[in-house]
Amino acid sequence: MLLAALLAVSAQGAAQGAAVTGLEQALAAQDSATAALGAWCAARHIADPATIAATPVAGADALPPPDLDDTLHLSDTQPVGYRHVRLSCGGTVLSEAHNWYVAQRLTPEMNATLATTETPFGKVTAPLHFRREPLGAVRGALAGCPATTVLSHRALLRLPSGEPLALVVECYTPQALGLKALG
Repeated sequence: MLLAALLAVSAQGAAQGAAVTGLEQALAAQDSATAALGAWCAARHIADPATIAATPVAGADALPPPDLDDTLHLSDTQPVGYRHVRLSCGGTVLSEAHNWYVAQRLTPEMNATLATTETPFGKVTAPLHFRREPLGAVRGALAGCPATTVLSHRALLRLPSGEPLALVVECYTPQALGLKALG
């Protein structure tokens, strides 16, 4: 009985490790985490349809990183937009994200959509053709991520001109892995 339980735990750990590696590869293949999560959700059959929604998280805002002004090349007159959301596919929360962005580098329509809808940042700003510059990734939780986070990313989104658009911290949940319990 004990051997069977140990084998099940070992198999679960191996499956989780493989799923985290797959999620890392899916995210690395896209400039938009939203697009990557949509494709991942569909491939893992997490929900049908595989539509990603960004639900605001109230009252749990993160402090801006100390290097935010330098990272986003902000002037004293450029206010920073901030969005703290849970990205979900169907009813499954895949990640929690903190996003600091330069509102003046978006269109007025984009700013209004971000302020009034659950449309993900990546979908709203896709017409800007940003590219993602990874700044760091860890298996587990970065500062500001929930303790149960299995994968954390910090990235800078840049416009085609090279100008920074947004700094994101993404915290991927165990549910994002799309694993069914073994045993």
